[in-house]
Amino acid sequence: MEIKISPHSKFEDAMGLTVGTLFVALAVLMFRQAGLATGGTTGVAFLIYYSTGWPLGWVLFAINLPFYIFGWTALGHAFTFKTFAAVAQLSLFIEWIPTMLTMSTLSPVFAAILGGLLTGTGILIIIRHGASLGGVTIVAIYMQKRHGWRAGAVQMAIDGVILVVAFGLLEPVKIAISLVGAAAINLVIGVNHKNGRYFGA
Repeated sequence: MEIKISPHSKFEDAMGLTVGTLFVALAVLMFRQAGLATGGTTGVAFLIYYSTGWPLGWVLFAINLPFYIFGWTALGHAFTFKTFAAVAQLSLFIEWIPTMLTMSTLSPVFAAILGGLLTGTGILIIIRHGASLGGVTIVAIYMQKRHGWRAGAVQMAIDGVILVVAFGLLEPVKIAISLVGAAAINLVIGVNHKNGRYFGA
């Protein structure tokens, strides 16, 4: 029996991108509060933030700009536009949420696990609405679509390289805890984002 695919409406896409980026923003703020790092372009933004003190949200927005060129040609105009919107929302949430929410006590291990699960879930929602959070995720989705490589595995490999670079800025114990967070992120994506398992659009 053939399964009929029903595309998401524009409202559903907007809601999905907003919820997904909100989850990720909360996770990013937990990582920052606990002094942790993460992977992807967010991880690169963290390295710049820890080195310079520049606003994390705006750094994240800026370093994603070159990846939109690749996304536009490799993954389509709609995907790239939605990705731009998602990254812009994420950047705004990172700068805006601390004006309404503060965390006085936060275990780094708890932050890594819960933040990782929130990030993985947020990214999954965003992917299922035809977008990404830019950078590494664009490359990971492209490799899955073009070569059949698991998006979670591709992202985990790149994230590992970024966290190795972080050794120059963070204590080894914080890097080890950050790896737990990266594993949680990619576990959620790897288990739930497989070809043929989801039929939404």
